[in-house]
Amino acid sequence: MVATVDQTADWGVQQIWSWRGYRCHWRVTGPAGAPPLLLLHGFGASSSHWRRTAPRLAERGWRVYSLDLLGFGASEQPARPLSNGLWGYQVCAFLRQVVQQPAVLIGNSLGGLTALTAAVLQPKWVDAVVAAPLPDPALLNPVPRTMSRWKRRWMRRLLRIILRLLPLELLVPLISRTSLLKLGLQGAYFNSVAGDRDLLKLIARPAQRPTAARALRGMCFGMALRAQASTAPALLVALQRPLLLIWGREDRFVPLSIGESIHHQHPHIDLVALESCGHCPHDEVPKRFIDVLLPWLDRNLGDIRPAGDNQRR
Repeated sequence: MVATVDQTADWGVQQIWSWRGYRCHWRVTGPAGAPPLLLLHGFGASSSHWRRTAPRLAERGWRVYSLDLLGFGASEQPARPLSNGLWGYQVCAFLRQVVQQPAVLIGNSLGGLTALTAAVLQPKWVDAVVAAPLPDPALLNPVPRTMSRWKRRWMRRLLRIILRLLPLELLVPLISRTSLLKLGLQGAYFNSVAGDRDLLKLIARPAQRPTAARALRGMCFGMALRAQASTAPALLVALQRPLLLIWGREDRFVPLSIGESIHHQHPHIDLVALESCGHCPHDEVPKRFIDVLLPWLDRNLGDIRPAGDNQRR
């Protein structure tokens, strides 16, 4: 039985790390010297979103890190293309420079795709990957392996024009300050989020920064023009580490059928569906999320399990 632990959005000891000249926010909790986990947030979220999971994992004896990906949370929001390829390199550098040892990567949504990317880029720094869930439009519409230079050039020009015409500097602050944000968040959850003020704040705060719109524009550009090797289908083929998919059965954003398709194509990848749960299982049903996660880690990485973890269950 896990004792009651602090579950606020301000969990952990928070710090700033510099990567390629950018300020990156991260936090940590749990006993020093314990096996490390690195938690990666989804689109529009931040390390704060692990408020209900990180303290529980620390209580079980893990050293729990979480990183705000470039463009999100309290990390810098630069005017440059952003994609899971770049975030994957950010995660790998964080493991080398801050964690300083291989870790289990656990990601929600976009964080799951980033965790998968990092595991393929530098597998020696990753013990295992958990994606809850794993989103990528390429899982439905594969990106061509090759594209002519002129076609790619025109795509870049057209995308730049479209993104410049979109009034994101008006739309992003507007959404973050109106009921539209609550409507969008409710779409990610099976249960009502109407009374969850912490959730609304942790999502709204980064979107209200003056640099948020340019970061969103950079992400749209970067993700749309990724190389085929950076898409989930190619990464899944190249992956050399154990992978667990955790899916909310009522996920409206990324349907469970996508996870089932991945499992069908790659039977060695484990898939667990959680009932009465939407797109954010780590936050909506944290106890059930951990009850799936830790036994899976025991089976795949039993030699690095924290001492006494079984007794805490």
